[in-house]
Amino acid sequence: MTLQAIRYESGDLSIIDQLQLPHVEKYVKVRTAEEGWHAIKDMRVRGAPAIAIVAALSLASELHELVSTNKLSTNVEDVQVFISEKLQYLVSSRPTAVNLSDAARKLENQVKLCAETAGSTGHRVATAFIHAAESMLAKDLEDNRRIGENGARWILENSVLRDSMATVLTHCNTGSLATSGYGTALGVIRSLASAGALEHAYCTETRPYNQGSRLTAFELVHDRLPATLITDSMAAALLGKDDSNVSAIVVGADRVAANGDTANKIGTYGLAVIAKHHNVKFLVAAPLTTLDMATQSGGKIMIEERPASEITSVRGPREGASQVDELQVDTICIAAKGINVWNPAFDITPAALIDGIITEKGVIEKDASGEFHLERLFEDSSVPCAPMV
Repeated sequence: MTLQAIRYESGDLSIIDQLQLPHVEKYVKVRTAEEGWHAIKDMRVRGAPAIAIVAALSLASELHELVSTNKLSTNVEDVQVFISEKLQYLVSSRPTAVNLSDAARKLENQVKLCAETAGSTGHRVATAFIHAAESMLAKDLEDNRRIGENGARWILENSVLRDSMATVLTHCNTGSLATSGYGTALGVIRSLASAGALEHAYCTETRPYNQGSRLTAFELVHDRLPATLITDSMAAALLGKDDSNVSAIVVGADRVAANGDTANKIGTYGLAVIAKHHNVKFLVAAPLTTLDMATQSGGKIMIEERPASEITSVRGPREGASQVDELQVDTICIAAKGINVWNPAFDITPAALIDGIITEKGVIEKDASGEFHLERLFEDSSVPCAPMV
């Protein structure tokens, strides 16, 4: 069984604290929008789909409690304003990932429709929001499985394989810990394994926050998949080895612009350049909610910058502790004091370096002129470049 990083039932929301992984598996409750904001901002939860879901469910949990204790206004307008302000607050937690603002927009539309219905009440508006937020959790899991299947099929049909087996390199964490479950890029690896077609998986450490070594490695070990951890600077050497047999690099995305330019964890751009040089397929796995058709190119995407301490120090438990309760986490300085630091959380990979974008509708490729036409994914007709699942 894959990890369940988000647990929710009838207003009761808990998330696995990713700051304590892989050393301690601890779930923390999120009862209000404010607690959801801090969980996202502090990176107790991260990953574009998971951020959106936790934000929505944190407000759903708060509304559930207010309704059950009869502390929510019965006035439709009051509740509509309350929800709108809370959503705007939640969107401010992390700006780069588009999923959060997309979810907020859709939820506000649901609230507006309910508020405009004859005979509606404040409680009905709140209930409509709760149901809409809960449906996002279920839909994301279904979409992830489809992304995994579509990506696995494309790799097997379009990549150089050894004995019909694929070897895949991935960056950052895009699994159950970054989504409602299963994952996007890591979901592709899981689907290859389920089909008996995964030779090996490589994951990068993903400096400076180490989501790869802390989280992706944790998930790969948990699922008992054949995998190897490498540092970010080893990727070029790996692809340069004659016996590495890497079939594809598959990454996730925090935002995909209309032209296919992709914002993802810092280091993704470098991997795409390396993949192009070594003629290795480079794929982005992302649900439609990550595609931002209102942003024309990557140059328009806001890039979040993180604290300098993430680069100048590392955190981890002391060695020698035999029990979880004995773990003591230390912070160690690894840089010269006084050095300037630049710490962008993401970079932009140009569409020219991307071979395909894996979605729940299919894998879309560039046309003969080298351009993506992502608008086709939002049409009723099927995507012409890959079969629908």
